[in-house]
Amino acid sequence: MRYMTDRKRAVGKGASGTGTEHHWAMQVSAVGLAFLVPAWLYVFGSALGGSQAEVVATFGRPFPAILTALVLVVGMKHFASGATMMIEDYARGGARKVAVILVTCLAWVIAATGLFALARMAL
Repeated sequence: MRYMTDRKRAVGKGASGTGTEHHWAMQVSAVGLAFLVPAWLYVFGSALGGSQAEVVATFGRPFPAILTALVLVVGMKHFASGATMMIEDYARGGARKVAVILVTCLAWVIAATGLFALARMAL
């Protein structure tokens, strides 16, 4: 039996071993999204209602294309990290591993599909 003081239990990163890093990664991506999403909504809103040629021309320019790619990648990374944390808190055993893999794959499939569509518009 191990005898640990309260201080000894509190020192370190907690039970998961990555609590501090995960928290900071989520904070940084949230702040990044707080700036990216309003700018992207402005670009998207200006393209909304236009013809297909106008929308392709809008997202064919470098700034809207890069902004859209950043929103997709950072947003899906933030989603995958948050959903993984939620799954780790509430699921146990094999279901936990499968759910984490599925959520991570879903996030990156969405990001890859969006980037592929964006690249097709730029051609």
